[in-house]
Amino acid sequence: MLTVGVVGLGNMGRGMALSLLRGGFKVVGTDASADTRRALAGEGVETVDTVAEVASRAEVIVLSLPTAAIVTEVVTGSGGLLASARDGVLVIDTSTSHPDTTRRLARQLAEVGMTLIDAPVSGGPKAAITGQLTMVLGGGEADIARAEPVLTAMSTKRVRVGDVGAGHVAKIANNLMCAAHLIVAGEVARLAKSAGVPTEQLLEGINAGSGRSGVTQVNFPTWVLNGAFNSGFTMKLMRKDVRLAAELIDQTGLRLPLAAEVARLWSESAESIGDDEDFNRIVELGAECTQA
Repeated sequence: MLTVGVVGLGNMGRGMALSLLRGGFKVVGTDASADTRRALAGEGVETVDTVAEVASRAEVIVLSLPTAAIVTEVVTGSGGLLASARDGVLVIDTSTSHPDTTRRLARQLAEVGMTLIDAPVSGGPKAAITGQLTMVLGGGEADIARAEPVLTAMSTKRVRVGDVGAGHVAKIANNLMCAAHLIVAGEVARLAKSAGVPTEQLLEGINAGSGRSGVTQVNFPTWVLNGAFNSGFTMKLMRKDVRLAAELIDQTGLRLPLAAEVARLWSESAESIGDDEDFNRIVELGAECTQA
C-alpha cells in the first residue's frame, strides 16, 4: 500500500488526508498545531510530530500550507524535506504559492533525487473532504502521470497548464478574477436593489446572460444571500492571494490598472473587514457608505 504524507492538516489538508484514506492509501500527516494533529488522529489518519517523520515514511508527500514562506520552510528548513531527502519521493504542493518559489524549490529537490509538481486547488473544505477538488497542475507530463492516482483521490477536475510553476500562475490568476468578481457583484447587487430589483431576481437574470460567473452562480447563493458566510476561506487568505497577483504583475512589468485597483480595494478592506471573516464578506465593501 502506497504511503502518502500530508503536511498541513488545516481546513483543506484534513479533507485531502481523509479523501486519500478513502482512496485506499495509507496516510501519515503532520501539522504545526498539536491540537490539529490530535483532532485528526481519531479519524484513521496516522499523525506524527514532525515533517522529518513524514518524509522518512512516505513515497508521495502532499503540502497544504498557507503561504510560500511556510512552504519554503517545510522544504528547506531544519528538519525539512531536503534534510530528510529520499530518492524518488514525489512532492505535490497544493498550496497557493509564488511560481518563482515553486520553481526554485523544484530545482533544489531535484538535486537530491526528489520531484515537485504544483497542484493548487479550488473548491474549499467541502470539496477537499469529498474528494471533489479542482486542480491546475504544473509539472512534467510524466511526473503528473505518476501522481495521477493520488490526485484522483483528491479531485474530480484536473488541468495541466504547463511545467512546474505554471499551476501557481493559473491559480493566482483565478483568485485575482474571483476577487474582482466579488467586488463587482457586490456593487451591482446594491445598484439593482437601489433601482428596485431584488438581488435574487437580479442574479437569475445575470446567470442567464453573459455577465454570469462563479461568484454569481455559486458564491452568492451558497454563502452570501443566506447570510452564511462560512465558506472556510478567510479574508486573510484571499488578501494574501491578491498580493501574490500584484507581486507577479510587478515582476512582469505589465501595467494592469483594473488588477491594481482590485489589489488596492482588498488591501484597504482590512480597515472594515477583519482577517478572520469569510472572504465573501468583501461584497459588503462600501455598503456602509451607500447606506449613509
